[in-house]
Amino acid sequence: MLFRLLYPPFFFPQLLVTQVVSLSPRTSSATVTLGHTKVIGTANLTTNIDFFGGVPFASSPLGTLRFEAPVLQTSFPQNVTTFDATAFGDACIQLSHLKMSEDCLKVDIFRPAGTSAQSNLPIQPSGPVLANLFPFCRQFLLIPRYRIHGGGLKTGGSPGIDPSALIARSVIRGTPIVYVATNYRMGPFGFPVGNEVNVTGGVNLGVKDVLVALNWVQANIQAFGGDPTKVTIFGESAGATLSSLTYMGNHIAGLARGAIFASASPSNQKAGSALEGQPVWERFVGNVTSCAAVATSGSTLGCMKNASTAELLEAYTTVGETGWTLIVDGDILPALPSVLFAQGDFAKLPFIAGDVLDECTLFVPQVPMQSYSSDTIKAALTQLYSPPVPGVTDDELSDKIDQLLMLYPDDPALGSPYNTGNETFGLPSGWKRSTSIYSNIDTYFYLFTQPQTEDPSLGVNHKMTKEFFFGLVQDDGVSSDAALSLIMMDCWLSFANSLDPNNRKGTTRPPHGDNGTVMIKDDFRTEGINAINENPLIFYH
Repeated sequence: MLFRLLYPPFFFPQLLVTQVVSLSPRTSSATVTLGHTKVIGTANLTTNIDFFGGVPFASSPLGTLRFEAPVLQTSFPQNVTTFDATAFGDACIQLSHLKMSEDCLKVDIFRPAGTSAQSNLPIQPSGPVLANLFPFCRQFLLIPRYRIHGGGLKTGGSPGIDPSALIARSVIRGTPIVYVATNYRMGPFGFPVGNEVNVTGGVNLGVKDVLVALNWVQANIQAFGGDPTKVTIFGESAGATLSSLTYMGNHIAGLARGAIFASASPSNQKAGSALEGQPVWERFVGNVTSCAAVATSGSTLGCMKNASTAELLEAYTTVGETGWTLIVDGDILPALPSVLFAQGDFAKLPFIAGDVLDECTLFVPQVPMQSYSSDTIKAALTQLYSPPVPGVTDDELSDKIDQLLMLYPDDPALGSPYNTGNETFGLPSGWKRSTSIYSNIDTYFYLFTQPQTEDPSLGVNHKMTKEFFFGLVQDDGVSSDAALSLIMMDCWLSFANSLDPNNRKGTTRPPHGDNGTVMIKDDFRTEGINAINENPLIFYH
């Protein structure tokens, strides 16, 4: 087992969604007033947590607002005097979710019972019994924690995981939080591509949704008992990509004071050009029955905004999830993240960032008879990074991939999952070579290496940390998983409360050296990582 917080250089890190919160039958009402509207949520008498679900933060992105930047909605229409917030809002449109809708720009809010808009700054209650701790929350102005779900910018939704244990832990340790989870548009609805949407500002909509939701938090979270000056954003997987992108260009200024990026960076999702995505858009429009005739006209948005959701979803199902991506647009993403970082164009705010040991074993297919030869891996990498960006030739791309393959030799002992020697789990040796190449993201601050038993071939894989972050690990009385989960929650809660993951409420990790020396020397796979980092135009970062 190893979970080590580090202290210094830089930079970033990816979220999977499964478990849905089920509220206990022992409930009553919880209410909050937003302007002229009473928001009615649920007070769970078993967990002592209030829940407010499906609260809109933006106008419905339908009709003329489809494929457009979100429009902030900080209050309800005048004729809405009460709002039912007792259920989760629908997830945004995707190919793998049953309860979904285009009208999905909603937040879900959880808070300790007894919290009110008249709360004061945090005090430090004490006591071992959870039920006796919650009444003290009436005196708190709570620290908001704002979560962005992951799923590769294609799947997921805000009712994705139960934060009850995390909130309960925050109260026990005297650093209570208000927890906010947000939706954002995905696939062609959130990351449309092509020249037309680029001109109208309709690219990178998922990132814009996140930023508008944070503006809503600034306007309204105090009514729920939260402190708008102490917002911490958190994302895992694609959620971390979006979270860290808000740091690029300093879009986060005035919206949050810190962030936690788990298992992804702003470079994890390929950022392309609008021109590169034009064929993808035309293929999508061509499969929308009512708009097929204008697919290549260069004037498609009028028709696409009038098409039905069912038509668009059918077309999305046909063309698939590939190609809906971030765009270097001169606005949300002024340049590639590595370029912005080199220029110092990022938010100078505290953050925690990290990875698991074997990030990409989940993403390289395990096919026992597959040839993981150099030619096969090169073909896959060429497809991933093609077409090259303007100024990079096909020959240059080919040469850099050859260089990368030399730096990641076909030696199972050097591949991922790491620390497993020559074991290949019945797969060709090249599989571990492939996962190692795809895994290397230069990150700092923590490394999660807790072994798992369900499938050793995946090592310490990408999806493992979620249960630890949220206190969902079962205590079997044998393994150290439950204890580690408490340590991790304490670190996250400490950071949300004080911007220090070690504020004497959990495990203390003193700084190592005046110059911020790291505890884990970052020199593993140095040549391979440098080959990627030194070629941002080749590898799209």
